[in-house]
Amino acid sequence: MPRTIGSHTIDTGGIDKAAFRAANAGLSSVQFFTAIPKYYGDKMSIRPERVARFRSALEQTGIKPANVMVHAAYVLNVSTEDAEMWARASAGLAKEMERSSTLGVGAVCFHPGAARDGDREAAARRVAKAITGALQTVSGETKLLVENTAGAGTTMGRTPEEIGTIFSHVPEKLRSRTGYGLDTCHLFSAGYDISESEKAFASILDSFESIIGEPPSFFHLNDSIGALGSNRDRHALIGDGEIGAEPFRWLMRDKRSAKVPLILETPQQNLEIPEDDVTADPYDVRMRELLTGFEGVKG
Repeated sequence: MPRTIGSHTIDTGGIDKAAFRAANAGLSSVQFFTAIPKYYGDKMSIRPERVARFRSALEQTGIKPANVMVHAAYVLNVSTEDAEMWARASAGLAKEMERSSTLGVGAVCFHPGAARDGDREAAARRVAKAITGALQTVSGETKLLVENTAGAGTTMGRTPEEIGTIFSHVPEKLRSRTGYGLDTCHLFSAGYDISESEKAFASILDSFESIIGEPPSFFHLNDSIGALGSNRDRHALIGDGEIGAEPFRWLMRDKRSAKVPLILETPQQNLEIPEDDVTADPYDVRMRELLTGFEGVKG
């Protein structure tokens, strides 16, 4: 079946413009930030007119709200042992869920942050507490999804065991609104050799699904500038990095890629564009053509 391919597009001019740019690239999904990713955004709501423009853009483009992803701010370290920092990060995560639920998008993904004191079990509990608080504060259908990490320093979420431990501390009644996603660059940089063979790639996905108890709810499709096990979160265009193009062909064949958003976070060619310019980014078109060329196989 046709895969749901999207991109984290430039949102110059507004998130509605991000949706138009994705659709004009032939994509059926889109990802963006609802607030500046270098700030907590814990006090920022979303204006009704912004919501209306965005919903209108989805109607015009045919992008389904369920296929829209919001990426939470990078600074939301809900693993930290610093009580003040955790409280603000947790509030920022809840506020992101409020903005995203108001937009009606399918999911919010976030990086769980770093356990700077080295106590990873306690950090997992803190991440789960932040997830629980956000979901209890904000009702609705929008899901809150943990993204695997490249494993630099004391960052959490590198292994399926850590993600599974986080979810083990989330109340069962809230688990239907949680899940996780896998970033190919992060997997490779964390030491999972997804480029070895199709069998090895499938085995890695099997291990995450078996240990966590469910398949991924999304994939981020990125090649890696860093080498295997480098712990570097540096993305490259598919085929231009250390992973190479072939593993993405394998992923497109895997049944786990069939019904979830596959989001490109690869470089954009046009970083400086007018607010009213909603033309497709050439790199997004190139990546979409590459990936759709891998389709048509039994999945």
